Amino acid sequence: MKHHLLTLLSCIFYLASVAAAQPPNVVIVITDDQGYGDLSCHGNPILKTPNLDQLHGESVRLKDYHVAPTCSPTRSALLTGHWTNRTGVWHTIMGRSMLRENEVTIGKIFKDAGYATGMFGKWHLGDNYPYRPEDRGFTEVLRHGGGGVGQTPDYWDNAYFDGSYWHNGKPTPVKGFCTDVFFDYATRFIKAQKKAGNPFLAYISTNAPHGPMHAPLKYAKPYIGLKEVKKGRSSLARAHFYGMIANIDDNVGKMRTFLDHEGLTDNTIFIFTTDNGTAAGAQVFNSGMRGQKGSEYDGGHRVPFFTYWPKGKLTGGRDVKPITAHVDIVPTLMDFCAIATPKGIKFDGRSIRPLLENTAKDWPDRILVTDSQRVKDPIKWRKSAVMTSQWRFNNGKELYDIKQDPGQKTNVAAKHPDVVARLTKFYDNWWDELLPTFTQDTAIYLGHPAENPARLTSHDWITTKSTPWNQRHIRTAATGNGMVGFWNIKVVEDGTYEFRLRRWPEETNQAINASLPVGKDVPGNQAFRAVPGQKIEPIKASLQIGNQKTETKIVAGDKEAVFNLNLKAGKTRLTTLFHTADKKVYGAYYVYVLKK
Repeated sequence: MKHHLLTLLSCIFYLASVAAAQPPNVVIVITDDQGYGDLSCHGNPILKTPNLDQLHGESVRLKDYHVAPTCSPTRSALLTGHWTNRTGVWHTIMGRSMLRENEVTIGKIFKDAGYATGMFGKWHLGDNYPYRPEDRGFTEVLRHGGGGVGQTPDYWDNAYFDGSYWHNGKPTPVKGFCTDVFFDYATRFIKAQKKAGNPFLAYISTNAPHGPMHAPLKYAKPYIGLKEVKKGRSSLARAHFYGMIANIDDNVGKMRTFLDHEGLTDNTIFIFTTDNGTAAGAQVFNSGMRGQKGSEYDGGHRVPFFTYWPKGKLTGGRDVKPITAHVDIVPTLMDFCAIATPKGIKFDGRSIRPLLENTAKDWPDRILVTDSQRVKDPIKWRKSAVMTSQWRFNNGKELYDIKQDPGQKTNVAAKHPDVVARLTKFYDNWWDELLPTFTQDTAIYLGHPAENPARLTSHDWITTKSTPWNQRHIRTAATGNGMVGFWNIKVVEDGTYEFRLRRWPEETNQAINASLPVGKDVPGNQAFRAVPGQKIEPIKASLQIGNQKTETKIVAGDKEAVFNLNLKAGKTRLTTLFHTADKKVYGAYYVYVLKK
């Protein structure tokens, strides 16, 4: 009997020790284009976000937390701990939104540490191998294409409701509003990992409230017609912007309730944040900040960050005041989860665990940098902010004491030459370190087993101006004025490659010269698909890859122009065009490349 009792006690102690050693789970919710002022807990006078308000009241909050002023750049830094410009992601289109292959994401780091890793919603760091989330350490993925639902790489005619998303690499029909679908798939993932006994990282990245502005009517209806939403913008658009946020708030509340019911709340690090300043709410409420999405001023990149983790004592509604940034998040989560830094990686950020735990002593006066490049190649000082907890040095010229002047109205550079000199020196050194990396162009792989055929879209054309980045551009046959470009590609190995050039993606099954009817409309402002697909009548298609040039005739009714070429392995450029009898030139917006 004594022996059995000792055995039972040993088992109990063992199970208790295992439970005690269970690493924390991580849930990251990041929304798109929702600014610091787009929350009722931050003082918004019309928007109601009760679930996020509750999270705010229970969390440790970063009060001076900064990201990039636009989508892809923030994600690149948030997921790698590296400066945006180091990762090669300083734009949202034009081949400058693909995360360099040498970067290691939080998905890979946590996967290698034994976590199940899920990504749901907006990736916006590349739609081709080797840049997709399924190539970067995430084992369960449900995502739309490009930077938003209805953009060029997305499944054709997607428009926030229903449609199809890529589930582990395969287009999969879904039902419901996009944000609801992403949270639903994340919930299923978490439930499966609990059942399997796996720690998990769930990265829930909504495309809402990014435009076009569509929300389920029950969420938008309270804001339609309010005089506050009519300032400087369509009241319908802003009402649906707020409706999307109300829907996010509802989903955050449901997710937290689900974690409670599953017994996961206590040991789950739950994070809510956003990717840049507001896109549509600044004229209603912007927390006194200057600028909005895309701006180098605080309104463009100072965003909310709430962290809640009962077991780690990250609770109580406490504010962290020193400046922090997106580059800090990966090293901080690794610190909390006892994951060692992979060999060869040096983070640009640092663990802010002492700040979150309120144990920091002699915390340094850090200098951080953000900018809004949005050009083919970075330009020094372009739309830049060099920041400390007290100062903002913008564009290499303007200095603001953010403690005394949070609205950045008074340039005090002339009064503080020592501060200007210090911040200039830091930026010069920062720029000089990163400058050699700017020529390291990302290239889409052709002929790799992980993606064969490869599906290339005009979203990733490299130009000096813009690209046809959404499906309205495709429907209107956008061309000229920079709307034609080339792809950087990498031929994986020698062989024969088939190129199929299309005006419409293959899921439409339409001819190159076909017009398309208007797609079904959805609540809110006009959907990308709610314009007619214009007819073009090319007589030939041309293709240039490296020094090889070739062309073929097109006749009415052809769905694609097909080329078969023998290629040598290596990096090069690919340009594909349609030519009309009156000498108009259109890019082939979709190209499918198969290594035979």
